[in-house]
Amino acid sequence: MSGVDARQLWLRFEPYHDVTYFTPESRAATDALGCKGGWMGYFGMRAAPLGAASPELATAVFYNFAPRMVSRALPDAWAVASPSTYLRVRLEGVDGALRRLLGSVDTAEIAEAATLARTAALAAPIAGRPLAAANRALPWPIEPHLALWHACTILREARGDGHVAALVAAGVGPCQALALYAREHSLDPAYMRTARGWTVEEWEAVSDLPGDLAAVERATDMAALAPWEALGAVGTKRFIDLMTPLALRIASANEAMRVNPMALDPVRELAVPGWNT
Repeated sequence: MSGVDARQLWLRFEPYHDVTYFTPESRAATDALGCKGGWMGYFGMRAAPLGAASPELATAVFYNFAPRMVSRALPDAWAVASPSTYLRVRLEGVDGALRRLLGSVDTAEIAEAATLARTAALAAPIAGRPLAAANRALPWPIEPHLALWHACTILREARGDGHVAALVAAGVGPCQALALYAREHSLDPAYMRTARGWTVEEWEAVSDLPGDLAAVERATDMAALAPWEALGAVGTKRFIDLMTPLALRIASANEAMRVNPMALDPVRELAVPGWNT
């Protein structure tokens, strides 16, 4: 389908998905389980669709985290609670966060967006995409705002899996990808290293290696088009129209995402004349 901008679509469903991990409600939910710090909760909730994943498996599929950072959380997270409990808790955190950030979740617009997003998500390719496949195998929530979140999560992980494949094909390693991205987007190297657990020595060893991230991003976008081709031009345009105010509202109110390793700034990139919270 010509004219589809996969990145613009990502900008609309990524903020909705990110409430999974980066909100006070999410942190409170995993703290209540007994998680030691926010990262244990993050790795437990994100890996839970895979079952009691080993640190090696989680490191492989998440890609850009240093192995030592993952192993501080896994497998200890599975001693705190089972994967099924993490799945329940993450949905509870998402529900609380969306109700706070959006104000009203039982709207016709959210129900319509959920229907469109589900069609797109079910068309997302899962071959070679473990996180997308694992999340798609989970039960669909009944409430529209949670069904929309579930669809956004599948779409997000499908794009992420495709991005990992593009990085591997281009020969760009995990720490190298972060270093290149930080340089291209003028992000603080110290922040990026800390956010993903790499040492100064590891960072400096790869920071000058060549790598064409622009080609990787183009490959990622191309590999993310199938859901929108299935939804069609009219449905995709309607999804964009419905998700834009939701993404802006969440991004403007979610303090935990003010600074992030993805350089994600929907408030700036999706600026709409006359929009306000």
